Amino acid sequence: MILILLGPPGAGKGTQAHRLIERLGVPQLSTGDMLRAAVAAQSEVGLQAKAVMDAGNLVSDDIVNAIVSERIDQPDCADGFILDGYPRTLVQADAVEAMLDAKGLALDHVIEMRVDDDVLVKRVSGRFTCAKCGAVYHDEDRKPTVDGVCDVCQSTEFKRRPDDNAETMRTRLRSYYKDTSPLVGYYHCKGTLRWVDGMQDVDAVTQSIERIVNG
Repeated sequence: MILILLGPPGAGKGTQAHRLIERLGVPQLSTGDMLRAAVAAQSEVGLQAKAVMDAGNLVSDDIVNAIVSERIDQPDCADGFILDGYPRTLVQADAVEAMLDAKGLALDHVIEMRVDDDVLVKRVSGRFTCAKCGAVYHDEDRKPTVDGVCDVCQSTEFKRRPDDNAETMRTRLRSYYKDTSPLVGYYHCKGTLRWVDGMQDVDAVTQSIERIVNG
């Protein structure tokens, strides 16, 4: 099963990807994680990426594509994978299609999570995480059961991303609508796009996604 989760920042893609990992037994492939792993492994493409990043430049699509291609050749991707944060543009989407086709693979579903902008801003501006295990909480919608104590690992250390505020979030949304939202039409035309109401509670969103995956 090969999936892409689409949706603006704060839509809940990360949460649902983790649930799909458990449900399907396939890895979630994050471009950031793959870049760091390739650099650490000092592979040929990893060294190329390191040189670009050390120079303070953005890693090119060609390098990212090569890293993704290397990663999906690994044994744990034999039964499929979930692409996280990639593709982000139409050019990248074309590259992913060509890459999969060359390997005799094809996307099963592209699932778009739809959430109103005002809700996204509220979600992100109140978000904080456990500094130890990464469990996600919210000032209003999901507080720890015991104030100041993580439900998962009982850590008392929490952190907030400096860009998790209303102004930055609206800037990120503008970038999403400019660069990434065209993928909705792209995959709709290819017949692989499905969508779910991301305004539902987390469990209901999971159930909606599972209905799509189960066909």
